[in-house]
Amino acid sequence: MLYSIIETLKKNQLSITDSRKKILEMFVKTKGALAHADIEHQSGTEFDRVTIYRTLQTFVEKGIIHTIPTADNSVRYALCKEECSEGHHHDDHVHFMCDDCGTTYCLDKISVPHLNLPNGFTASQTDVVVSGKCGKCN
Repeated sequence: MLYSIIETLKKNQLSITDSRKKILEMFVKTKGALAHADIEHQSGTEFDRVTIYRTLQTFVEKGIIHTIPTADNSVRYALCKEECSEGHHHDDHVHFMCDDCGTTYCLDKISVPHLNLPNGFTASQTDVVVSGKCGKCN
C-alpha cells in the first residue's frame, strides 16, 4: 500500500507540521500499534508529551488512527482503514496482543462478531482484544 503522509494530512484539512508528519510516519513504518510512550521514546526529545497527545487525539478525531484498549487500561493506536473519516471509524476488527513481545496487531480480516444485546441496549463500540503469542514469538 502506497501511503502518502502529506496527502493524508491535506485530505483531512490538517496543517502539515513536522510533528504530524513524523508521528504519522511512525505509524506507517510500524507493523503493529503504538502507545504514547512508544512515540515519545522513538522521537527522543524531539516532541514534548503534550504535542504527542494532541497529535494523537487529532488523528483519532479525523479518522486517521484508531484506539485499541489494553488490559492495563492504557491505550494503543493504529492506522485506520481507508474508509474511516472524521467522526466515523469503521475499524470493526479484532486486535491481537502478544504476551511475549508486547506487539499489538490489527487482524483486519477477522471481524468483531455481532452481539445480540438485550432490549433497550445500544452498542456504540465493540472491542475484541485477543492475547497470546504472535507468529514471531511462537
